[in-house]
Amino acid sequence: MSIVSRIFNFPGLTIAGAAEYLVIVKLLPEYFSLHDRFTAVVGTILVNYAFGLIFWAVLYPNFFSPLRRISGPKAIISAAYRTLVVREGPAGDLFLDLAKRYPDEDLVALDAFRRHIFVAKPHLLADLLSHKCYDFAKPRRIASFLRLVIGDGLITLEEDKHKFLRKNTLPAFHARHITDLYPMMWTKAGILTRKLQSEIANGASSESKGSAVLELTAWASKVTLDIIGIAGMGREINAVEKSSDPLQELYEELLEPSREKIVFAALNLAFGFSLIKLLPWGLNKLFVYLTTSLDNICRDLIREKRHAIIQKDDNHFDILSLLIKSNNFDDEVLKDQLLTFLAAGHETTASALTWSAYLLAKHPEIQKKLRDEVAQTLGQDPLAGDASADLTGLLKQMPYLNGIMHETLRLYPTVPVTMREALRDTSIGEQFIPKGTEMVISIWQINRSPEIWGPDASAFRPERWINADDGKTNRHGGAKSNYDFLTFLQGPRSCIGQEFAKAEMRCLLAALVASFSWDLAMDESKIVPRGVITIKPEHGMYLRMRPLNGGH
Repeated sequence: MSIVSRIFNFPGLTIAGAAEYLVIVKLLPEYFSLHDRFTAVVGTILVNYAFGLIFWAVLYPNFFSPLRRISGPKAIISAAYRTLVVREGPAGDLFLDLAKRYPDEDLVALDAFRRHIFVAKPHLLADLLSHKCYDFAKPRRIASFLRLVIGDGLITLEEDKHKFLRKNTLPAFHARHITDLYPMMWTKAGILTRKLQSEIANGASSESKGSAVLELTAWASKVTLDIIGIAGMGREINAVEKSSDPLQELYEELLEPSREKIVFAALNLAFGFSLIKLLPWGLNKLFVYLTTSLDNICRDLIREKRHAIIQKDDNHFDILSLLIKSNNFDDEVLKDQLLTFLAAGHETTASALTWSAYLLAKHPEIQKKLRDEVAQTLGQDPLAGDASADLTGLLKQMPYLNGIMHETLRLYPTVPVTMREALRDTSIGEQFIPKGTEMVISIWQINRSPEIWGPDASAFRPERWINADDGKTNRHGGAKSNYDFLTFLQGPRSCIGQEFAKAEMRCLLAALVASFSWDLAMDESKIVPRGVITIKPEHGMYLRMRPLNGGH
């Protein structure tokens, strides 16, 4: 395959065309004047290019490709790209439909050129995500675009650089360190509930009986930014209590799931920012301004933290402090890690919290069960005093709380699709995968597969995560393999902050349900998951929230 690629690529075809011309001139010199020779060499090269186009578009995928026997739709535009701009329903449902159309196929070709291969069955994911994970990388155009938003960090680095960074970052996510963060998270959850109560009091009317409609997405983003501010930088951001915060506003503007921004992101992921930035499009200028502003803020934060450590005997054990104290990273590398932790550490959990509130609004009986469990475990007004000494243990052992959290993460994975490009000739299972092939993993499809989760796979059923025999929480939801639940991926590139995110979810969800009841305050047909990097409700999440009696 590598030899064929070198022959039939642009330089190879050019050299071959020039060589063919020289042979023709050598054999038939009397038929060519100087002018004719120039025309002949250009013509020969163009004919080679035409043949190269026919070879790669028709001959190779149908007759020579080692992937030619993989079934799939003969589409010109791959489903991997169409999911980015789909207008009706959740984009991930495209992959569920494909899995139904090809029920017996482990792999499905998404385009006529066999460039995108969809991994439809989880048993092949062990090779892709674990055993041979460094044979694959994010496609370069996708990594280049993500790098502008989240830096050159754990999500975008590959091979040895990724191994080094993960090894040196893991101590910041040790289980004992996360346990120590629970009281801080609980305090921030209390600040959020008090702020929401104030907003409701100011917005309630006599007709609304003490309730008010609030848009939850923005508040979820603010409180998770406050939490990552302390955990990630040892810094009080206090976005919940402020009328505005620069960091929160930048991320809100950057990751807003508007139709234009989704199209912009889709084009960048398909073609790369280096090409899209040449277009006369106002979003290009806005995107550069937003990402540059984030870079500058992060550089300032790093300078302040270094000064605090050197001059003020800084004793914080936040992520940034631990990375600085390791002496393994210069400021530019630290900036990239901070960008990654800020974006991944607050937007993902904000998205999950929003979707859990939506599911509980749709299922008031489950909302009540959770409220009763929180009251029974933590008391009627758990946010009134200081956090319990055993807060971590109590929250981690609550069956319904953890069942709702895991079921939300299953149904609404914050990143619903990911792609990997083969860096070298390799294989998945018995299938040879040539270098350059892009493998598509639909986390949405795996997490909602009826083959894995049963005929009610798309239903919200927290009981999946509760053992029937002893009533305790489990971590598998009834699935038989680690690769059946992919929200945090698996293997060496799995999400390093998944336990941190779950800790946030436990604290925030328990605090909200202890303080409020709520239902939907918008047309449910408008609640569609969309997003630039993480999925959010396209039109926001409007809930009618009612403070509970005895609320603090």
